[in-house]
Amino acid sequence: MRIVLQRVKKASVVVDGKIVSEIGKGLLVLLGAEKGDTEALADYLAKKIVNLRIFPDENDKMNLSIKDVVGEVLVVSQFTLASYIKKGNRPSFSDALEEKIAEKLYEKFVDNIKSEGLRVRKGVFKARMEVSLVNDGPVTFILERRANSKQSDFI
Repeated sequence: MRIVLQRVKKASVVVDGKIVSEIGKGLLVLLGAEKGDTEALADYLAKKIVNLRIFPDENDKMNLSIKDVVGEVLVVSQFTLASYIKKGNRPSFSDALEEKIAEKLYEKFVDNIKSEGLRVRKGVFKARMEVSLVNDGPVTFILERRANSKQSDFI
């Protein structure tokens, strides 16, 4: 699973010219599911994200989580995060998770964040979306974890 996590002042998703989701202060989560990803991995990453201390405290140090600041979360499925560009100039999507399973994991991930008491909004799975954001900082993190990997760190 690959995630691009951005701390935002606001973010929104537009589909067919209509705003389908928007948040104020919080996190924009772009999520790409890969073959081998599991519900346990979705659970782990959701818990990791809601507890990451990436919001400033009174001393302007990254010391507060999204829960601490009572922020909002916008989760957008992004198939292209499951791409690899090793050879040539055309991305390969051979490691992307099958659509129905990917959507199930996406929904599981969203439900896990909601269970933490946060206001969560979503993009539209498999839709062509326009995602807008005002990055706060800018603060952006990339989380990558393979379900079958022995590596415990994020890259």
